Amino acid sequence: MMEEEELEFVEELEAVLQLTPDVQLAIEQVFPSQDPLDGADFNAVEYINTLFPTEQSLANIDEVVNKIRLKIRRLDDNIRTVVRGQTNVGQDGRQALEEAQKAIQQLFGKIKDIKDKAEKSEQMVKEITRDIKQLDHAKRHLTTSITTLNHLHMLAGGVDSLEAMTRRRQYGEVANLLQGVMNVLEHFHKYMGIPQIRQLSERVKAAQTELGQQILADFEEAFPSQGTKVAWLDKIDRRYAWIKRQLVDYEEKYGRMFPREWYMTERVAVEFCHVTRTELAKIMRTRAKEIEVKLLLFAIQRTTNFEGFLAKRFSGCTLTDGTLKKLECPPPSTNPFLEDEPAPEMEELAMEKGDLDQPKKPKAPDNPFHGIVSKCFEPHLYVYIESQDKNLGELIDRFVADFKAQGPPKPNTDEGGAVLPSCADLFVYYKKCMVQCSQLSTGEPMIALTTIFQKYLREYAWKILSGNLPKTTSSSGGLTISSLLKEKEGSEVAKFTLEELCLVCSILSTAEYCLATTQQLEEKLKEKVDVSLIERINLTGEMDTFSTVISSSIQLLVQDLDAACDPALTAMSKMQWQNVEHVGDQSPYVTSVILHIKQNVPIIRDNLASTRKYFTQFCIKFANSFIPKFITHLFKCKPISMVGAEQLLLDTHSLKMVLLDLPSIGSQVVRKAPASYTKIVVKGMTRAEMILKVVMAPHEPLVVFVDNYIKLLTDCNTETFQKILDMKGLKRSEQSSMLELLRQRLPTPPSGPEGSSSLSLLAPTPEQESSRIRKLEKLIKKRL
Repeated sequence: MMEEEELEFVEELEAVLQLTPDVQLAIEQVFPSQDPLDGADFNAVEYINTLFPTEQSLANIDEVVNKIRLKIRRLDDNIRTVVRGQTNVGQDGRQALEEAQKAIQQLFGKIKDIKDKAEKSEQMVKEITRDIKQLDHAKRHLTTSITTLNHLHMLAGGVDSLEAMTRRRQYGEVANLLQGVMNVLEHFHKYMGIPQIRQLSERVKAAQTELGQQILADFEEAFPSQGTKVAWLDKIDRRYAWIKRQLVDYEEKYGRMFPREWYMTERVAVEFCHVTRTELAKIMRTRAKEIEVKLLLFAIQRTTNFEGFLAKRFSGCTLTDGTLKKLECPPPSTNPFLEDEPAPEMEELAMEKGDLDQPKKPKAPDNPFHGIVSKCFEPHLYVYIESQDKNLGELIDRFVADFKAQGPPKPNTDEGGAVLPSCADLFVYYKKCMVQCSQLSTGEPMIALTTIFQKYLREYAWKILSGNLPKTTSSSGGLTISSLLKEKEGSEVAKFTLEELCLVCSILSTAEYCLATTQQLEEKLKEKVDVSLIERINLTGEMDTFSTVISSSIQLLVQDLDAACDPALTAMSKMQWQNVEHVGDQSPYVTSVILHIKQNVPIIRDNLASTRKYFTQFCIKFANSFIPKFITHLFKCKPISMVGAEQLLLDTHSLKMVLLDLPSIGSQVVRKAPASYTKIVVKGMTRAEMILKVVMAPHEPLVVFVDNYIKLLTDCNTETFQKILDMKGLKRSEQSSMLELLRQRLPTPPSGPEGSSSLSLLAPTPEQESSRIRKLEKLIKKRL
């Protein structure tokens, strides 16, 4: 029974001592312990097993039991002490609470006493300061009254003095007094309801009005109008000299009378400009038939110079014309590559050299006085435009006459083809006209001048450039087949003479210069003209005209060299290739072609050194013309024996190497040919080599021959195959079966890895073809 009761007590104790996880965590933080007995998950069995892990450890059981009993007695003592200490806690707490309540009551009583004393002090202060506030208000009102009375006294005395000085015309004293009276009057704006104050204000306004009328009358008396006399345009410089003298006299005599911020001198000059513009417009309308170009330009030049003088002397801040505005300086540029705006002479030189596309700094602000007088000349600028039309027509005629008299330019092999000097003269004249016209007007006259420019750019392109290109039917003549076969190096000349070749190159270089400079001219015209008219400036048609001249010049050079090579190609097609018995050096027709190339290309290259891109175009166009023509003549070489085909293959390879070296042939400086040109030559001449390889291949078995043709020629077709069969000398009966076989195999051309594998299986065996091809390749390498 006792054991059961103890067991129940233990269970109840465990139930009571079962703490929540938060409480258990708080206890562990306050009383940290490493003793297993203090753990929340304490297990007695595990703890005993820890103390006695083996049977041998049971020998110390008495010692362990004694330690545990000792620990139990210590825990009982601690618990007993804590319980006894908590016996008087409740009594002590109640006593402390009572003492706190008494202290609060005492504090509340003290606060109430302090509040009562504060209210009594506030009431006492109010009674003391009541009289002081009244004294302060009285002092402030008295000060304001005294100040107002002083101002009133000053205003009344000032008005009397102002009226007296106005009558005596004492303007110097009035200036200072009036400003003071106006300042004092500002203090009485809120008192205008008082009749006496309002009366003083009206007297001041009346004095101001009277003073203004009196001063104007005095100035009118001092500056009597003498009547305006308007002279004709030839005396216009005297008018500007007169106003300059008058401005100097005015500043010396009357400059101090007016405040500087009134800018009276500038206002006088601006008024003079308006009067001058009006009177000049009237007299020019009356005597319009008497206006000549030189007289008009003289008047415009003197007027623009005077406007420039005004811009240097004045700021233009008094201009009231809606079309004339004071321009602000542009912000400083941060671009380090911009250069200063060149002088007009340097700019003309830059146009002559074609350097107007260089970046420049933003221009300085325009003259704010520009057009203030010269605007009156704009309706009469048609005289100037007609004059420029006439002058440019005469200039073009002189260029034509000079070209005929001096002949074509001399050959130039050092610094590139010579640009015709007339084109530089033309654009320099254009530049002068453009600058001069932009100074006169940036409106419709600039559009009219642009139309004149377009007209004579086209005439220059037609009369000077296209009109002087040599004709393709030159009298130098061609070559016969017999002479071609017997020729030696240096015994033949091209259809164009050296002078004609240089002339074509010079015209090409000139057209390129005109093209670039015309583009720059268009940009400059757009800069000079009004923004609203920019869309009407378009020189694209003229640039296209010069581009056409360039294309025609390149085509002439290509046709000349191409025609010089025609007799050699004709001789190649006339040779009996079936009778060739052995492979030797390159054939005479190859030597002839190479000779023509060496004669023409260095001359063309040296004369187009300054226009390298057009020389590249020449090379590309020649390759595109010569290679197809060579293949066409190659098909005419029939029938061909095996040895003849080997000789043709050797000749084709020689021509291929010469064409690859064509851009730098005969030059001391070897340059790599452009990739675009090399690609054309390699593709075209490789096709010619593949044609000859197909000709050299045995035509039996038929399937192998047809598949070999499809493999070697990517652009294979029945027409080319027919020509190759003709070159092999096969009969029509033999050709029909082979053509039928080709038609059957063409719809599904082999492609991809599988097709390549099938082609390799169908390729000729070494016994059939490879031996002769390899032998020929070795021979070609040996010759090279």
